[in-house]
Amino acid sequence: MSILGAMFAGVSGLTAQSQAIGMISDNIANVNTVGYKGLRTSFSTLITQSGSQTLHSPGGVQSRPIQSADAQGLLQGTSSETDVAIVGNGFFVVNEAAAPGPGNDYLYTRAGRFTTDENGDLVNADGYYLQGWPLDSTGALPATPGVLSSIQTVNVASLSGNAVPTTTMSLGANLPSTAASGETHSITAQIFDSLGNAHNLQIDFVYDAATPEWDITIQDPTLASTGAVSGTVAGPITRSIAFDGLGAPSAITFPDIDISWTATPAAASTVAVDLGTLGQTDGITQFSGSFSPGFINQDGVRFGNFTGVNIDDDGFVTALFDNGQQQALYKLPLAVFPAPNSLQLRDGNAYLETDGSGSVILLEANTGAAGSVSSFSLEASTVDLADEFTNMIITQRAYSANAKIITTADEMLEELIRIRR
Repeated sequence: MSILGAMFAGVSGLTAQSQAIGMISDNIANVNTVGYKGLRTSFSTLITQSGSQTLHSPGGVQSRPIQSADAQGLLQGTSSETDVAIVGNGFFVVNEAAAPGPGNDYLYTRAGRFTTDENGDLVNADGYYLQGWPLDSTGALPATPGVLSSIQTVNVASLSGNAVPTTTMSLGANLPSTAASGETHSITAQIFDSLGNAHNLQIDFVYDAATPEWDITIQDPTLASTGAVSGTVAGPITRSIAFDGLGAPSAITFPDIDISWTATPAAASTVAVDLGTLGQTDGITQFSGSFSPGFINQDGVRFGNFTGVNIDDDGFVTALFDNGQQQALYKLPLAVFPAPNSLQLRDGNAYLETDGSGSVILLEANTGAAGSVSSFSLEASTVDLADEFTNMIITQRAYSANAKIITTADEMLEELIRIRR
């Protein structure tokens, strides 16, 4: 009977609009949820095959949620070095366990608010652990980076910077072209031994008018902290520098400096010194005027303590140390899917791979279909409150109208029953 069909159609309308208001309420509740993707309601008709061309059999309506997992939210700047967002396509890979096993699911999220827990693992507020490719000592990725078994939980615990001994040094200074024979000028450079101890190394330039050239003498180093002699320079070794008529070096004799340390148990050091390029004024020069030191560059550093972690736009997770050293530890993969809107939504604003979404593909940021990583930022929710409140009003009216269908059909049935009286 069409009246009963109308009643059932109204019931289906109530069910569909109830689901719609539920999705709207979820969207509004998550308006401030980082990386949240708003849900949309898709309505479709339910058709009952009519008995003939002149009769209509009411069907109704059904609704289903439409995900927008691939929608881009606005970026919001933050002050946290472990806050990251994705610009473009892709998801961060997370796991519900710090040491993923066979029963732990890999999940995918756009919510990039991570912090370091008591074990040094990067984890979000929902307890999901950030996954990344571990880098070897040369900064290379694992041999098979495209599979989930190549990634592991990002951990920054128990890190310390190594002391790096000085092995190379470059000097720049101007030696006066009017110097008298025997005139001496000195440069003091700070260098480091293999244990990170700082030493002062004095280099003397003595002008020999008879040659004419500048003879170079290396003094024994002293501890930077006390001034006491801390090592012995192998020698005597002849070192000198001569200049052409344009103030540039024409001949440089400067063997490496070999130092045996006496004040510390550090390993012996060999320091290669660069005084500049022959025929060019990029190091030691000889022009008019007074002695003028220019620059001292060396590659050694003291022992460093871990101060924090930084994630750059290519997804590299880098440890920072107070001696200026940086160490790349991990690189964050971006997970892409053939059909991201078919992923299954899970608690904690994360998604699970499904047959409909296709298999996950792990890519480096800024390569192929993957987007880029934005550090010190978070992706905002895609929910627009104006749209949601508008949809709420429409849904409320539609629900009331479907309820009216039921009451009207009920009145018509009551009239039909009264015919028998």
